[in-house]
Amino acid sequence: MTGFIGSDALRDVWYPVVETGDVADDPVAVRLLGEDHVLWRTSDGRLGAAPDRCPHRESPLSIGSVVEDTLTCPYHGWGFSVDGRCVTVPSSGTGAAVPPAAHLPCMKVQERYGLVWMSPGNPTVDIPGIGQDDDPAFRRINSGMQTWAVSTPRMVDNFLDISHFPWVHTGTFGRAQDTLVPKIELTELDDDWFGYAYEVDAGNPAAAKATTGTDAEVVHRHMSTGFHLPFLTRSTIRYEDGLEHILLLCSTPIDDLTSLFTFVIWRNDDHRTDPEEAIAFDRAIGAEDKRMLERVPGTLPLGRTDLVSVQSDKPSVEWRRRFAEMIGVTGA
Repeated sequence: MTGFIGSDALRDVWYPVVETGDVADDPVAVRLLGEDHVLWRTSDGRLGAAPDRCPHRESPLSIGSVVEDTLTCPYHGWGFSVDGRCVTVPSSGTGAAVPPAAHLPCMKVQERYGLVWMSPGNPTVDIPGIGQDDDPAFRRINSGMQTWAVSTPRMVDNFLDISHFPWVHTGTFGRAQDTLVPKIELTELDDDWFGYAYEVDAGNPAAAKATTGTDAEVVHRHMSTGFHLPFLTRSTIRYEDGLEHILLLCSTPIDDLTSLFTFVIWRNDDHRTDPEEAIAFDRAIGAEDKRMLERVPGTLPLGRTDLVSVQSDKPSVEWRRRFAEMIGVTGA
C-alpha cells in the first residue's frame, strides 16, 4: 500500500470536515490527514480550529466545553480563546504568567457552501467557485456528512468515471445507460474545474422523479464532470426543460484508507421540490458507489503502469497524473 496523507503539499489545501450547523455549543472532534483536531464556535459565530490536544497533559479538548467563548479543557480547566491563546490556568490563579508553550497552534478555518473547511497548512489556492451559489435562481441543499471505509483517491477516480454507471447504478439510473462511452475530450470547464462535457440518457425510476421533475421513464441529460485538485469533483446536469442540478462531491481523507464524504446540491427548481426528496435519489446513488468502493482494498495505485486503462478512463488518468505530480510521486 502506498500512503499519501504524509505529503506536505496536502497540508496546504482546504478540506470540508463538517457541516456548518454541526459546530454549535460544544467542541467537535475532527480527524484529517491522520491527525486529530478540534473545532469550536464562539457566541458571535467565530470558529476556532486547533490540534485536539491540551498542551498541559494532553487531554482531548474535544471532550471539553465552550464556556463564555473559551474552549475549556475537561482535565484541569485550562481555557483557550478562539485564536488559540491560553487565557485561563485555574491552578495558577488570576494574573499568573502563562507559559508561552501553553498556546494552541491554530489552523485556518472558514465556512462556505454550508460546510466548515479547514487547512492544516497555508492554502495555496482558495476553495473553488460554484457560480450557482451566488445566483438567486438556485437554492443550495446540504446532505450531511458520512464516513466511508474507502481511500480518498479511489473516490475521486470513481466520481470522474461514467463507464461504471450501467453496472453499479442499476438500482437508480443506470439501467437506461449505454455501455459504450463516446470519445472523451478534456478541457477547462471554467476557472476552477477541469474535466469533460457529455450527454447521456438516464433511467428515471419513481424514486428519481422528484429530482428530475418529470414522469418520463428515460431522461436526457446534458452533463459535465470535472475535478479541482486534490479531491473535489463537480457534476453539472441540465435537463431538456431547463432544470439544472449541480453536485459538489467532497471527499476528505481521514487517513490513507478512510474518508469523509458529503455532497452539496444547487437547483433552479423554484423550491417546488421538498429538499429531502431532492437529495434522496442522490443519496441512493452514493450508497451504490459506497457499496462498490468499500469492497476495493488499499489506496489507489498512482504509477503510470500500475493499472490498465482505456479511453473511457481518460479523466481519471489525467487526475491521477496531476495528483501524483502534486504529492511528488515519481513514475506516475
